[in-house]
Amino acid sequence: MFNEALYTAKDCFEIISGKKIIPSAKNIEHGIIVSSLIYTIGVYVKQNRLGYVFTDNTDIHFPDGNLFRPDFTIICAENADIITKNIYGAIHGVPDMVVEILSKSTRNRDLGIKKDAYETNGVKEYWIIDPWSSTVYTYILRDGKFQLGGEYIHYNETEFSMLNEDEKADVKFEVPVTLFPEFKVKVSDIFDWYI
Repeated sequence: MFNEALYTAKDCFEIISGKKIIPSAKNIEHGIIVSSLIYTIGVYVKQNRLGYVFTDNTDIHFPDGNLFRPDFTIICAENADIITKNIYGAIHGVPDMVVEILSKSTRNRDLGIKKDAYETNGVKEYWIIDPWSSTVYTYILRDGKFQLGGEYIHYNETEFSMLNEDEKADVKFEVPVTLFPEFKVKVSDIFDWYI
């Protein structure tokens, strides 16, 4: 059980299946992708008063006892009662959408035990972003199980020019956010560096 009296601001850990895990430091590409999600999805959510967006500095206490710090999280307005607004600010319940950005040290957990826990707890939408392949994988919860919603690959101009016509026709340039059916994010906005 989480004890707020023992928690300090410098603490940064996850509890996965009862084991305390100290995450490794994030790289610059990770930070840029999180910033891109804030400026695309986060701004849309805030401007339309659809809910709240959190990054990996927020503890999420799931009903099954896991404590995760996802890279990007959305809590829809109608689910806002799971947000604890005090000095220890945390989420106690199930977020509506979670995004994890793969790293060498977290890849197996993000694709395995954390994905399973998100599914079991009832997260409606789970994105896995692979920065090495510039790919977004979306999983949508249907009948209690995650189903692959889509695979969205970012191609630079050279890579795109090397595809044949059939391959070009299959490229998806926008990722739908199923929580908000009218909203899509350009794949290029997630991966492009604006420098």
